[in-house]
Amino acid sequence: MHNKYPFTRLRRGRQASWSRLLVKEHHLTPSNLILPLFVEEGDGEPSAIESMPDCFNYSIKYIINKAQEAEALGIPAIALFPKIALSKKTEDGIEAINPDNLICRTIRAIKEQKLNIGVIADVALDPYTSHGQDGIVKNGNVDNDITLEQLKKQAIVLAKAGADIVAPSDMMDGRIGAIRCALEEEGFKNIIILSYAAKYASKFYGPFRDAIGSTKQLGAQNKSTYQMDPANTKEALSEVTMDIQEGADWLMIKPGMPYLDIIKLVSDHVNVPLFAYQVSGEYTMLHELAKKSHQDFIPLMLEALLSFKRAGADAIFCYAAIEIAKELR
Repeated sequence: MHNKYPFTRLRRGRQASWSRLLVKEHHLTPSNLILPLFVEEGDGEPSAIESMPDCFNYSIKYIINKAQEAEALGIPAIALFPKIALSKKTEDGIEAINPDNLICRTIRAIKEQKLNIGVIADVALDPYTSHGQDGIVKNGNVDNDITLEQLKKQAIVLAKAGADIVAPSDMMDGRIGAIRCALEEEGFKNIIILSYAAKYASKFYGPFRDAIGSTKQLGAQNKSTYQMDPANTKEALSEVTMDIQEGADWLMIKPGMPYLDIIKLVSDHVNVPLFAYQVSGEYTMLHELAKKSHQDFIPLMLEALLSFKRAGADAIFCYAAIEIAKELR
């Protein structure tokens, strides 16, 4: 009889929706999502980001509205990124350490609402520099150690503004230790450091740079002297190990889907909360796939986000977090 019929039929458990739910291995919930938001000066209506469908630069007033909506949907945190006026961009990115800069004012405004939602603030100079690099350029190169001094000051002004989490995304050597020491010395012992521990020099960041207005500043330059080579795997373990030793609480892998192997590798080797960033290029790519193939966007996005969960990510930065949270609820 065993030769006549399949003894094991895996399809038995797939026949009904309830049975599929019972054996579902990975689950995506609103609590797995982080909503990135772009903030700009003024009090006007949101301005569309041309290369990111359904994404906008928001004034502070509208950022508050989005934060309230995210909280109501069970999204635990938002991440803020500024679009800095060209007149405030300088070689040394000095606006990054202005305690009354756009991001600091935004954080304070959100905190005044007494929302039960975490506020993540990026630590990097690229929105503020006239050359678009994440650090200070000396003699044609991004100077690691001079940049660290600026990043420490930036982290402190963000903490003083009320940021719950500072997220160094610059990929300078030693920046986690430098920022951790600076935070401790200033009395901010409970500020979480979410390190962009393995951030690759990717072509998938293009729409994000449009959103923060750094595309023209960067021009034909790249960030290969400090962001990781896409060809490297083992180096990611060195990066995350150093960041943990230097005081990082949580880790980030960026980009997401093209680097699922890195997420899985890090998840298997370290016991630290691990996040993934579904970057702007991935988001736009899924939108274009939906459009070109006449499919709904949300099921495509859900499938993509589950891939991060399978690989071992605890939470995911996702530009469609609000839409996905609505679908999940």
